[in-house]
Amino acid sequence: MGRHPGTNDKQVGEIQNEWLQELYMTVHNHNPQFIALHFQEVGGKDYMVNMGHAENFFRDIDSSEEMKDFDRVCIYVDNQFQAEDSFTALGSLYFIRKTLKNIYQYDFNVKDFKAVSGRNKHVGPLEGVATVEKEKFPKNFWPDFKWSRKGFMRTRWIIQNQALDLVNVHLFHDASNLVACSSSPSIYSANRKNALRYVINRISDSRYTLLPFVVFGDFNFRLDTRSLVQHLSTAADMQTVKNECNNEVEKIICEEKDTDQQVLLRVEDKLFVYLHPAVFQENNGSAFLKYDKEVAAFHDVIKEEDIEFPPSYPYSEEYTKPTQYMNTRCPAWCDRILMSHSAQDFIYKGEDGEKCVVYNTVGPRVCMGDHKPVFLFFSLKTSDH
Repeated sequence: MGRHPGTNDKQVGEIQNEWLQELYMTVHNHNPQFIALHFQEVGGKDYMVNMGHAENFFRDIDSSEEMKDFDRVCIYVDNQFQAEDSFTALGSLYFIRKTLKNIYQYDFNVKDFKAVSGRNKHVGPLEGVATVEKEKFPKNFWPDFKWSRKGFMRTRWIIQNQALDLVNVHLFHDASNLVACSSSPSIYSANRKNALRYVINRISDSRYTLLPFVVFGDFNFRLDTRSLVQHLSTAADMQTVKNECNNEVEKIICEEKDTDQQVLLRVEDKLFVYLHPAVFQENNGSAFLKYDKEVAAFHDVIKEEDIEFPPSYPYSEEYTKPTQYMNTRCPAWCDRILMSHSAQDFIYKGEDGEKCVVYNTVGPRVCMGDHKPVFLFFSLKTSDH
């Protein structure tokens, strides 16, 4: 859960309760044997104040009646905000149902797998924990931008005789809509590309045996903003408003060419207002998938199931507006589940049109914060398939 939205404690509590109910409903509907939950920005923007709330939130999940059939748990939460050089604000939670036998987890120190038993909770500094690998992106990655809590966390498993890496990731966001509009691809897109390539190289290097991997979290992938703005303003008059002092663009305003001259689109640093926002949800936003280009650079190593859900960000954090986007950023599919080609090979796809793989959002009709969580449900191929 990225942050604690809402304006008061009562509203935060209501959102958190609904968030949990949506999670439990998804678990109930699909009845998984193994659950991997990856959280980014644990504690939210005001993490020094909210970290305690976040820890209670994870405890609520672990101790809930709805999760009682999961008798083995592994929890890793990086809450060490005092350690600026290493703090990632990532949280990875893994739940194993009683009926699932022979689950092993990798010890990165002794380089061997060990059977998972009991409830293993690591909330705090993770540097000494042998079953997780965590890294904050190097400071020199974005020399022109504020260094922030972005990075990745890896665990390694054997599930039904299949070994694989599960990687939690949080990549850099678009700090300014205007900067994102200034080039195609944007400099932010280039930063994310470098960061994701870094993650893939790190989990594929020679320190450990190369395994299939699933990378999931907040990639912060955005639509190609420059191309999209050009498309949305095709039938409009576009003007740019510049700052008189430094001559930098402050606003982009597109007005309809008819007699009404309504403002069709208005873009500022932290403002993206389109006159017809519902188009981003029509047919799950499929008309805009052609502007979702950032994954394409990784098709040599990564695959993804077809996206058939609306952009996962930026939803209103107002409790009463769960399906509306905020006017801060252009809607985008930030939250994704990607996998290596070798990982997709062991997903059971079913026979005769049987629907075995579900890739969707959690809580489409309730407030889940500014990001709708995204989930992938699938079965592993076994000797029976």
